[in-house]
Amino acid sequence: MNTLLVAKHLQYLRKSHQYTQDDLAEKCYLSRQAVSKWETGEAVPDLDVLLKLSKLYEMTINDILEPKMSSEKINDFEQLSTLSDNRLTEVLDQFDCETIAAACMGASPDIHALLGRLLPHLNLDEEIKRIGRVRVETVLDAQTQIIAMINLLAADREL
Repeated sequence: MNTLLVAKHLQYLRKSHQYTQDDLAEKCYLSRQAVSKWETGEAVPDLDVLLKLSKLYEMTINDILEPKMSSEKINDFEQLSTLSDNRLTEVLDQFDCETIAAACMGASPDIHALLGRLLPHLNLDEEIKRIGRVRVETVLDAQTQIIAMINLLAADREL
């Protein structure tokens, strides 16, 4: 579970339902600070709160914790090149080097080169060598997380 992705998703859900942090805190019988901590990734709601949120937003707990945003922006990792460099860098800066490197393992040479150019400080080739072989599921999960963050941030900007 990517806590930053969950944090952004919780913030998106709150905003899309037109709740303030105070409104949501009141509905969940918590403090505004608790909601703020979820949305900054400092904490994740406990199970009781997740149950309340799932009822409030009419979605499953899995859908809250593993967001699958509709493909408003992109739906394939190879479409990263359609984004502006600034937008892509903004998204990628939210992930650790290992996640980006794992995602690159399943990418075309063009996407790999794009990410290497945008993130020269990460030295993706060295990180890929350090990681070694990984399962296909790990690569797909890393790519899915990045795609979800792109789409989540795009949807959030439209609110």
